[in-house]
Amino acid sequence: MAATALPVVLASTSTFRRKQLQTWGLPFECAAPEYDETPLAGEAAAGTARRLAAGKARSLAARFPACLIIGADQVAWSGGRQLGKPMTPERAQTMLESLSGQSIVFYSAVCLLNTATGRLHEHTDTTVVQMRRFDRATVARYLQREPDAMYCAGGAKSEALGSALIERIDSSDPNALIGLPLLRLADFLAAEGVCIV
Repeated sequence: MAATALPVVLASTSTFRRKQLQTWGLPFECAAPEYDETPLAGEAAAGTARRLAAGKARSLAARFPACLIIGADQVAWSGGRQLGKPMTPERAQTMLESLSGQSIVFYSAVCLLNTATGRLHEHTDTTVVQMRRFDRATVARYLQREPDAMYCAGGAKSEALGSALIERIDSSDPNALIGLPLLRLADFLAAEGVCIV
């Protein structure tokens, strides 16, 4: 069991991020952040991800004093536009069809806020995903078998059946594409006195 100096809070309701953090056996609590996730005009995708991760963590600071709050956000970019979470099967179908054979850049930001000291650690991981070429019928079959994909940026759940739609992934942290860059988060927690192993 991991040892912690301060209580750890994950500023997210994402089941994907919760499962990722649970792999460490680290005691933590989940809390829903209250932060407007609308991208700002002219804001770069990486900047959006970083701002939202920090904003989510800071939104819980008053509620969780003397805690370590983990904030995270992911923005997908392809074809000169940000790709959000489709949220409906119809939008997921359209989005994935447009991504056939395309390259997607995922910016996965993570931060750790120590609310006792105000210290903030931040990192944004860049993952490049090359999608295979696939047709409309393939996308429809995929979404029927993987309905949670509509809650993933870009519409492809890479850690499950969505991997069959992907040709190549280039990243320094294989966890980042799922939504939580664990390799850098381990460094941040260690700097705040949390022993993972």
